[in-house]
Amino acid sequence: MRRLLPRTLRGQLTAGLVILLALACLAVGIITALALRGFLLGRLDEQLIASGGRFPASLEHEARPDADNRPDTRGQADSTFGARLLGSQVTQAAVVDDATDRPVALTSQDRRTLATVPADGRGHSIRLTSLHGYRVIAFNGDDQDVLITGLPLHPVEETVHRLEAVETVLFGASLVITGIAGAVWVRISLRPLQRVTARAAEVAGLPLASGEIDMPGPLPDTDPSTEVGQVGAALNHMIGHVEDALTRRQAGEERLRHFAADASHELRTPVANVRGHAELALRHAGPVPFEVRHALQRIEGESQRLTRLVDDLLLLARLDAGRPLEQDQVDLTLLILDATADARAAGPAHHWLLDLPEEPVTVTGDAHRLQQAIANLLANARTHTPPGTEVTVTLTTGDARASLSVSDNGPGIPEDLQPEVFGRFVRADHARSRSTGSTGLGLSIVQAITTAHGGTVDVTSGPGHTTFRLTLPL
Repeated sequence: MRRLLPRTLRGQLTAGLVILLALACLAVGIITALALRGFLLGRLDEQLIASGGRFPASLEHEARPDADNRPDTRGQADSTFGARLLGSQVTQAAVVDDATDRPVALTSQDRRTLATVPADGRGHSIRLTSLHGYRVIAFNGDDQDVLITGLPLHPVEETVHRLEAVETVLFGASLVITGIAGAVWVRISLRPLQRVTARAAEVAGLPLASGEIDMPGPLPDTDPSTEVGQVGAALNHMIGHVEDALTRRQAGEERLRHFAADASHELRTPVANVRGHAELALRHAGPVPFEVRHALQRIEGESQRLTRLVDDLLLLARLDAGRPLEQDQVDLTLLILDATADARAAGPAHHWLLDLPEEPVTVTGDAHRLQQAIANLLANARTHTPPGTEVTVTLTTGDARASLSVSDNGPGIPEDLQPEVFGRFVRADHARSRSTGSTGLGLSIVQAITTAHGGTVDVTSGPGHTTFRLTLPL
């Protein structure tokens, strides 16, 4: 049943209205038809009672030689039926035809039907083979016989059928008009709900994950006396809470960005000083104990790593702040060649393959930042795959976009890590080991640089196959 009903609320309301009206019309039609039939049958019964059974009583004259042998048809309507039963046997049966009687040929079934009519002076409906439907009344005669008189049911049935046809046309037209008017009325009545739905869809379509969001204004349909008004008020309340939460989150992110930028600026100088003093101490010409030299080397290495971390944080802070990048014509093919050469020198145990178009591919952007994004992708493939892994760098063009993919046949990225692989400080090593020297910012820098250039970056990974795809507008 649910599959037959429309899916939309407007369609369901309209269909429900039409169905209820159809049921009401059906009930009215049945009641009026039954009432009219009962009224007409009552009139027939009154007419039969008024006749007094004269016509069937006169039929016995035909069996008496001393009688006139003419049935009494005075005051009898055409097609009036008369029958005389003696001992449950039909002795005579005739019907009035043009003020004369006409014998009726009765079948055995007709005779049994007449014999079952009770002599109670009440009307009964029967059906005879040659005469069809009749309304009959049986009286007890003076000679221990039963006299049956009847009138045809055809006029009653014809009148009832005519009423049913008229009601069918009228009710059908009423249903069509009501369906159209109801659909229009329901559409007008549901306009406030449509505005609520549109506003909810507008809010759902906003990029709520990050950034400053311009929330839509409140709905005007907030009448608490209506269901739609209650939904509108609840939606306005929810939008207000969401807007307040987004404002607080944005303020927190802004404070965090400012803190990261300020902290990075403040750290650059002391880190550079520590690194400089460590390098100066290592250049000392005199003998230096092994433990001291080892400690100085560790200080120098950690200061270099801290310098890279500070530089990465400063870069992300600048990109988050929306600072404009250089807009130059950049040969993406040349950047890939240089980055792959550097990666091959840093990871000679890996197999590095190139699949580049014959013609140079040029994009508009910041060459230094794009070089950094490509280098990070290659460093990620080198760092997180074992020696002997095959890394393929592919560059293609199409639909006014350049697509750079870095694929490897390494162990792949854990499935639970893939949704957040471009997050900040995300590492595959959950123990936060420093064995690889990773800061967890490389892929987040790739995404930030790509987004700043109007491009996209994504990853597909499984056991034995991982592909990072970076797309930029040509």
